[in-house]
Amino acid sequence: MEEFESSSLGRVTVYSIQGCPHCVQAKATLGGLGVPVCDVDMGKHPELRARVKELTGRSSVPQIFFNNIHIGGNDDLHKLAPEELQRLVNVVRKEPLPADAPPLPEENPTGSPSGETDGVILSRFGCYEEHSLCVRGDELADLVENFKHGNVIGSHRKGLTVHKKSFSSDQLVDWLHKEKGMARAEACSTGQAMMQKKYMVSVRGCGEKEGCFGEGRDALYRLLEHDPHSALNAGRMAACIPIPAAELSLLLRELILKLFSEHLSADGKSVDYKGMSGDPAFERYCELAIQLQRVELLSLSREEKLAFFINIYNALVIHGNLRLGAPTNMLQRYKFFNYVSYLIGGELFTLQDIENGVLRGNRRGMAQLLRPFSKTDPRLQVALPDAEPLIHFALNCGAKGCPPIKTYTPKDIDSQLRTAAEAFLENDDSCLVDSGKREVRLSQIFKWYKADFGGTDEKLLKWVLDHMGDSPKKSSLQDVISAGKTKVIFLPYDWSTNGTH
Repeated sequence: MEEFESSSLGRVTVYSIQGCPHCVQAKATLGGLGVPVCDVDMGKHPELRARVKELTGRSSVPQIFFNNIHIGGNDDLHKLAPEELQRLVNVVRKEPLPADAPPLPEENPTGSPSGETDGVILSRFGCYEEHSLCVRGDELADLVENFKHGNVIGSHRKGLTVHKKSFSSDQLVDWLHKEKGMARAEACSTGQAMMQKKYMVSVRGCGEKEGCFGEGRDALYRLLEHDPHSALNAGRMAACIPIPAAELSLLLRELILKLFSEHLSADGKSVDYKGMSGDPAFERYCELAIQLQRVELLSLSREEKLAFFINIYNALVIHGNLRLGAPTNMLQRYKFFNYVSYLIGGELFTLQDIENGVLRGNRRGMAQLLRPFSKTDPRLQVALPDAEPLIHFALNCGAKGCPPIKTYTPKDIDSQLRTAAEAFLENDDSCLVDSGKREVRLSQIFKWYKADFGGTDEKLLKWVLDHMGDSPKKSSLQDVISAGKTKVIFLPYDWSTNGTH
């Protein structure tokens, strides 16, 4: 919570969230009014969401109060007539804060704000501001490092193909026997452990038996860091004991969201990606992202998968913009979402794989002829059994037309996603009801993923109605639907990105 002091008797209260450009714009405007502004981060204080919604009737941020007078969000602030804005400023300057003023966070006994902040999450592992982000080294890490320099790894020809930086099971077992004094049975078990912990992977198409070391005629293997791929977190070995997936995604998301916020322009309209890439905190983020390589995914619950992959997707979009630049046309966007990737749990996941493969239950995405994962693809084991429509309001593709950036947790994930949907539908750029013309204008997201919302206009409108918060807009939509013959129009999508070039 941040407060700006003045001699005024009252205060302006703004409920915001980290990394939200609209919140930054509103706070920049409010900061120039010469009155105290109390900024409450709803990401750090989720306990206030229900009360703020009760007071405002809205789920979106920012929400702004002059003393106890609610004026709405950023657009509402900038639509105020100059004389009305001056009247509100005078209220704050001359009138004491009333008893029914909007709430502020309570302080806990230690003096820290209630709720789990990013600092609490990060300090849980004692690694955020330290020189090393490694909690504790894995027992196999030194052995793998020795093997890497043991003059065993080389090139192997299979048919017409040469597989560089590869080795056979016999070569690894012989090295463990000669250099580490292991009996062959122990050496075979160690090789299997190296596979299970994702230190090494089988070379596809070389007689491998998925997940089994030493089984499969002519099988070849590679260390994971040597496996050729374009992942942004590849090229170095993850030598730490893996952090639990859900908590690792929180760490990564909070780190990059903090970076994003610090390099967001004062007017909230652009992000200095060049400045972000040179920030030492970004290097710490990259170190932490390496730990995704060997994270355990198969044991995750549905709720953990949702939180993990939404957080990772949103972080990966920002990382991709930093490394490759923001896409500016349709072809570049297609390449971006099919190329930008992380190595997660020993497998490659692009943005497309996460959205359509995992979170949409392995459904075809836009311009895709095939499902992301084939029946034999090991990543299929991670996919949700069915598409989850609510994820579309949580995923952030780096465009101004996307839902606000948030960090998700497994606990109450469905409630969090529903809040994101309500906030999205409050925006007239996402959902606009014209009662006179019996028209409903919806975001292109509903057209692109219509199958997730029922597949027909009738089912789509029912879904939208069921997921709107109570509001005059919801009542208008109900009336239009009840009248029949509702026309659905899909609004142009705003692909303009927050970034400096």
